[in-house]
Amino acid sequence: MKQRLLACACALLVAASPALTGCGMLPGEAGSDATVTVWLMKGSVSDEFLERFTADFEEEHPGVELDVAFQEWTGIGKKVGAALRSEDAPDVIEVGNTQVAQYAGTDLLYDLTLESVRDLGYQDWLPGLAEPGQVDGAQFGIPWYAANRVVIYRKDLFEQAGIDKPPATREQWLADTAALDKGGNQGIYLAGQDWYTLAGFIWDEGGELAVEKEGRWTGALDGPGAQRGMEFYRQLQALGEGPKDADEETPPQAEVFAQGQVAQIIAAPSAAAAVKQANPELADRLGFFPIPGKTPGKPCAVFTGGSDLIVPRNAGQRDAAIDVVSALAGEKWQTDLARTMGYVPNKPSLASAVEGQEATAAMAAGAARGRATPNSPEWADVEAANPIKPYMTAVLEGEDPQAAAKAASDGITGILAGD
Repeated sequence: MKQRLLACACALLVAASPALTGCGMLPGEAGSDATVTVWLMKGSVSDEFLERFTADFEEEHPGVELDVAFQEWTGIGKKVGAALRSEDAPDVIEVGNTQVAQYAGTDLLYDLTLESVRDLGYQDWLPGLAEPGQVDGAQFGIPWYAANRVVIYRKDLFEQAGIDKPPATREQWLADTAALDKGGNQGIYLAGQDWYTLAGFIWDEGGELAVEKEGRWTGALDGPGAQRGMEFYRQLQALGEGPKDADEETPPQAEVFAQGQVAQIIAAPSAAAAVKQANPELADRLGFFPIPGKTPGKPCAVFTGGSDLIVPRNAGQRDAAIDVVSALAGEKWQTDLARTMGYVPNKPSLASAVEGQEATAAMAAGAARGRATPNSPEWADVEAANPIKPYMTAVLEGEDPQAAAKAASDGITGILAGD
C-alpha cells in the first residue's frame, strides 16, 4: 500500500465535510521524513530477517525510517495497555493473537478493516489468527504468523513396532499408540492438564470451550461435543504415564521425551530443539506429523498460537504504519518469514513456502483447521484461574465426567461475566 496522496486525502475530506477548506498535513499521515516505531516481541524474528526487511522497506518508502524495539513477553499486557493510552504510542505493535480482543475493548486501536480487505487477501487468512483479530465485525489485528502443536515422534520406535507411516485418523492413532505402549516404552507422554491439546479434540467433535449468545458468554464444557473430546483425551492419555494432575510443563515434557522411553509427545515443533539438546542421540530419530483427525486427510482442529499486528488509534505515523503491516503480512515477507523462522504463513495458500520442512509442513497442515480461544476480553482471566485444568484431572481420576464438566463450565461462565 503506497503513501496516500495529500491531494486525494484532501479531496475526500472536503467531499465528506463541505465546511472543511484548505488542506494541510492530516493526522496520522507520514511526512517526507517519518520515523515509524515498531514493537516486536523478543525472539519473533532473527536479526538477519529484520535487517533484510528494514532495508527493503526503507528503499521502497523513501523518507520513512523504521525504529524497531524488541519487547519481553513477561508483563507485555500492562506495557501495551499503557502505551495505547499514552500520547506517544508505537506505530505498530506485535501482540499475541488471543490478546487483540482485550486491547480492542479499550477503543484505543485503529480499525484496519478497509486496509485488511483491500490488498491482503483476507479471505484466505488462517482463521486461528484472523478471527481473534476481529471484534464486532471490525478487523483490529492483522494476522502475521502462526504456530501450533503437532505430534513429535520417534521414527525408530515406530519402525520397531511395525508402524511404517504416521496414522491418518484418530482411531488408527489410538491403535498405533497402544502398540507402542509396551516393552518399557510409553506410547505417548500426555500430561493430564494439557488443556490446549484438549481444546483441539473438543473442536474436532463440534464442541466449544465457551459460547456467546446475545452478548453473554457461557462455559460449554458440559456440551456433548466437548464431552466426546474429553473422552478421547482420556483414552489417549491412558496409553502413557503422564501425570493426571499436572500440565505439560510440570515436568517439561521435552525433558521426559529426551530420556528415551517415550514414543510421542504433542507439542510445537520448537520442542524438538530442547529434546535434541538434552539427548543429542535422538537428533536423527525425530519425526513430525499433524495431530490426526476423525477422518483421513483432515487433521484434527488445533489451537493456533501466533501473533497479529495492531496499530494504535493515536499512532503518529498511521499511514506509514499501515504500510509496514501490509508489507509484513504480504506474500513476499510471509514467505521469507516462514522459510527462515519456521513459522506457518498467515494463509494456507502460502503453505508451499515450507515444503520440504517436515516440522513446519506438519504445523501448516494442522493450522488450516486452527482455532483460537473464545474471543472475549475476559478470556485472559479464565486462563489465569483456569477451571479447565482441575476438570481434566477430575475426569482422568475417575470422577463423574458430566458433573465435573458442569462445575467447570459454571466457573468459566462466572469469570466471563466478571463475577
